[in-house]
Amino acid sequence: MVSTTQVTWQLSGFGDEIDDDPAVQIAVLQALGANHIEVRSAWGTNIVDLSDEQLQALAALLADKGMKVSAIASPIGKVDVSLPVEHEVERLRRAVNAAKVLDANYIRIFSFYYGESVQVDSIRDDVIERMRALAGVAEEAGVILLHENEKDIFGDVPDRVLDIIETVDSPALKVAWDAANFVQVGVKPFDEGYAKLRPHLEYLQVKDALFANGHVVPAGEGDGDVLKTVEALKADGYEGFASLEPHLAGAHGLGGFSGPTAFGIAARAFAKVTAEAGVQTA
Repeated sequence: MVSTTQVTWQLSGFGDEIDDDPAVQIAVLQALGANHIEVRSAWGTNIVDLSDEQLQALAALLADKGMKVSAIASPIGKVDVSLPVEHEVERLRRAVNAAKVLDANYIRIFSFYYGESVQVDSIRDDVIERMRALAGVAEEAGVILLHENEKDIFGDVPDRVLDIIETVDSPALKVAWDAANFVQVGVKPFDEGYAKLRPHLEYLQVKDALFANGHVVPAGEGDGDVLKTVEALKADGYEGFASLEPHLAGAHGLGGFSGPTAFGIAARAFAKVTAEAGVQTA
């Protein structure tokens, strides 16, 4: 049954899943009804590698088009945990600078890869040390870090995500929920993760996946409990961002790609879910 009580969330999306050119990214997102963009790369260059001139040009383009930035989708923490703490601290400072130039409050991060022969529990202390250092930078800068539950990192399952958040215990470290990534590591997102992580859930990334083969599919067409999660978030009073990250044409270490057509398919699939849940997006 379609809910009759409406709430409104802010729709956003990973622009570089559409095209390398931010002008095209903005045009497609706005055509789909979004007033925000999540910036991972522009002109084929990752956000932490953009020059000051490129950042200023991107800021000017966004302002001209009336587009705001929901989050900086940084690659921070998508490196091996054996690297020195300062390695990612310095990259985070670049992401913080981008957030300031683009007027964004959120920066997405991860909790570190580790070698195939390494036991995950053995890296916990190193992960916590690095996450504390990153949270310290964020606290000083007045931004909020969003930990994404990427597969193959320490925080890939709900219990370890919760361990990171509770142990670091920083107001500058919150949870970005990605249902597809949970499915890809064998987790039933809503049943096994929602109650644990909801108190820390600050940001919704929209994609879905299948248990059978891990393939990413449009929201509501997989095993990610997307409708159930949207309904629960609505009931809990969530009023934040929903950011489309479809990954429908492929994925790689630093992200994924969909193209304008597949991105539109993903947006319409999510619109069907939100309509059924009684959630409007703007």
